[in-house]
Amino acid sequence: MHSRFLDAFATLPATLQTALEPLLSRDDFPAMLTAEQVADVKAQTGLDDDALAFSLLPLAAACSLTPISHFHVGAVARGISGNVYFGANMEFSGASMQQTVHAEQSAVTHAWLRGEAKLASITVNYTPCGHCRQFMNELNSGTELNIHLPNRDVATLGDYLPYSFGPKDLDISTLLMDKVNHGYQIAEQDALSQQALDACNQSHAPYSQSHSGVALETENGKIFAGRYAENAAFNPSLPPLQGALILLNLSGEDCLKIRRAVIVERHQPLVSQHDATRATLAALGCQQLSAITL
Repeated sequence: MHSRFLDAFATLPATLQTALEPLLSRDDFPAMLTAEQVADVKAQTGLDDDALAFSLLPLAAACSLTPISHFHVGAVARGISGNVYFGANMEFSGASMQQTVHAEQSAVTHAWLRGEAKLASITVNYTPCGHCRQFMNELNSGTELNIHLPNRDVATLGDYLPYSFGPKDLDISTLLMDKVNHGYQIAEQDALSQQALDACNQSHAPYSQSHSGVALETENGKIFAGRYAENAAFNPSLPPLQGALILLNLSGEDCLKIRRAVIVERHQPLVSQHDATRATLAALGCQQLSAITL
């Protein structure tokens, strides 16, 4: 079992420990449970979907990276597929504060990058901030997304974000987590560039059309790609680098052991990710960033 889970695992009820131990002990545990695994854990423990999500929060929070705040937030997103996805807040020493990732952003993006089509609910151990409420308002779940918090009745995103402003106000019909393929192509055929291209082609940028994707290669040769997730209010947008870092971190890899990276984005985009990507990677100790323009 990855060392980061040990303390949180010890706090779980014995029946849940028994059900989860074979999953958490896998070297490649992806910080998610498939629908089949969820069904098996529920059968062993007697927990329903909501109770299981609450029980998993300590494990999700154990994935947080908080060198600045030391404040650990965990989130568990449940997809309509029945899969559940961990999320955790992330901070990066030496990088701009705007490059941080909130737990809800992490869980949502994790589900999106794993191919989930739509979210049914999200469970968090602390009340979502305004930034996260606006970020979630971009989802194809809409304001009907159920939000679960400890010791509080379930409420919808609409309850937490009344009089919301979002994509529908701007006549945007393609929402975050909808399937898209922008159809870009590049000459480079290496795996890192191609995964960055694939991420770019699935990015969500309906307001600026500044599609972009980033792929990271770790020192052990693993590749993680992230897509730009644009927001109607712009500031809550999540850069593609952060998407890749979310997947890298939740997969148990070290954000300080990135060997090289590739960013793919349009030529002279209205919103460029290049400079912020280079600066944040430099703060993480990676100087090898290649840029491919479309």
